[in-house]
Amino acid sequence: MKIAFTTKGTEWDSMMDPRFGRTEFILMFDEEKDELVNFDNRSIEGEAHGAGPKTAQQLLEMKPDVLITGNGPGGNASSVLEQSGTKIFVGAGQMTAKKAYDAYKKNELKAF
Repeated sequence: MKIAFTTKGTEWDSMMDPRFGRTEFILMFDEEKDELVNFDNRSIEGEAHGAGPKTAQQLLEMKPDVLITGNGPGGNASSVLEQSGTKIFVGAGQMTAKKAYDAYKKNELKAF
């Protein structure tokens, strides 16, 4: 399973970014490969409109099964993600990526 996180850094100890569309980074953990990779999303900061759908499109290219974030994506982005079958979990905005992963595994996050 591939799990994506919206974060402010590129490592497990990075704080989660509660924003979806303007998240600084997307971390992707591939459980089968035990591999953590990241995507730098900071270029989205300059976008006046449409940050959420653009981030959703980038995320879809990474093909996650699950997205863990703070507040969740907005309407347009959530529609795109839900159509792809990506399951979204929220409530991880004040955690590190590792703590968010652990919370997800313990069913402590809220389904979006």
